[in-house]
Amino acid sequence: MLKVTDLEAGYGGSTVLHGVSLEVKDGEAVVILGPNGHGKTTLLRAISGLVKPTAGTVEFDGQVISRLNPADIVAAGVVHIPQGDLPFPELTVLDNLLMGAYLPDAWRQRKEKLEQVYQLFPVLKERPRQLARSLSGGERRMLALGRGLMGNAKILVIDEPSLGLAPFLIEEVYQRIRDINKSGMSILLADENADHIEGLADRVYLLESGSIVGQGTADEMLRNEALLAAYLG
Repeated sequence: MLKVTDLEAGYGGSTVLHGVSLEVKDGEAVVILGPNGHGKTTLLRAISGLVKPTAGTVEFDGQVISRLNPADIVAAGVVHIPQGDLPFPELTVLDNLLMGAYLPDAWRQRKEKLEQVYQLFPVLKERPRQLARSLSGGERRMLALGRGLMGNAKILVIDEPSLGLAPFLIEEVYQRIRDINKSGMSILLADENADHIEGLADRVYLLESGSIVGQGTADEMLRNEALLAAYLG
């Protein structure tokens, strides 16, 4: 479904990603693990068009998307949920969700999508008129996931959903991501912590210094304590 081949990208003439290759099959949940500052966010931004690759390709459903602008990549079905969520703080929960359906096809299906989001996140259904800035950290994370689902996504590209959350909230957010994946949605997720990916990840890639240094099934990678300790501490 998603195929990244020999991808290189960076900022201001400095290369961050060095020939990264990975793939996500239809319906899979794939996790990129790696320490902070080693290229996970840059990789997701390159996939979603926020950073232009300097070499390599990104393909989605057989189409090369690495030359497209971000709006066209969203229209193709690749929806990026950034690190830190970034809701519109002065908009209500409902208006934030509707912003996720800004493309014409998604807007036509907004009522059905909204009902799906409310089924996954009942807390959002309870407070549609509440301003996003007054939500808790966990609620904002759920709002970000819901807004992504409103865009007719075929794959969600999620950056560090555990960032800044208390442990019990991290598990709740990850459970919702598992539920999204079980509904048939493909997931590509980046995080620095392997503690919560069991039961979610089909496969895992380990990213260090902008390069893939390990990959395998979730069972293979999570049981390799020496490898995880070497790169994740």
